[in-house]
Amino acid sequence: MSREIRLTAFCVAKQLETKGIKTFLGLKPHADSSSELFYRLPEDKYQCYFNYGIIVFAGYNESEMEAAIKAVDPYKRIPMSNWFRDEFDIRFEEGAEMRFDFDEVILGRLNDEVIRIAMFNLAQSLALDQYMNTTENLLTEITGFTNQLERTGRLVIGRKNMMRFVGRALNTQNNIAENIYIFDAPDLVWEDEYLDNLHQGLIKHLDLRVRFSGVEYTMKIIEGNLRVFTEIINQRESSLLETIIILLILVEVFDLFISKLF
Repeated sequence: MSREIRLTAFCVAKQLETKGIKTFLGLKPHADSSSELFYRLPEDKYQCYFNYGIIVFAGYNESEMEAAIKAVDPYKRIPMSNWFRDEFDIRFEEGAEMRFDFDEVILGRLNDEVIRIAMFNLAQSLALDQYMNTTENLLTEITGFTNQLERTGRLVIGRKNMMRFVGRALNTQNNIAENIYIFDAPDLVWEDEYLDNLHQGLIKHLDLRVRFSGVEYTMKIIEGNLRVFTEIINQRESSLLETIIILLILVEVFDLFISKLF
């Protein structure tokens, strides 16, 4: 007996209010945590909502997934106009050894926990894709500043805009730390060797650790550049302040000279 299930993940917002979604759906989730809602529905359909803005489906067609995503619009924080998506297949073959092909995993065991672990890793993969795009965009902006510094010897950006950029970079770093769990195994794998093997296999197959290291390295480059830029701006403002003080002293001296003269 063979059976194939396609998992489809969508990044629809920066954050999802999982408590609100749980109340809205009015169904008891199969698994419930502060960051995740996992539902098993009739006809072998599954939904999983993650608080970092990702929804994963199994057993749904395109129109059903689109309707389900739009239904939770009120619970999206900073919704995305264009949904990002990723897909992965699970193929069940009775008695088969676990193995990973290009875009699917072949398993000899299929149940709710297996689906949940696969959804969890697919969601982490899609989240990493978004963070990679974000950090690459930040690095592109940083490169623009460094090229400008090389050409002109000046950093033409105000303190306020620089602080905004720093805030954006720090928020990205905080979001990565809060939402990427590849180093923390889900609770259900602790007492089940098969699920643990699946979890570790998916981490390796989807290159989660490698991609996370890439994002982390990019953030370190951005952090180092921002430190230099902040020092330049502080020195520029210190020089401006010193110039103003000197001018004020000169005005005071000139005023005293005029008073003595006349």
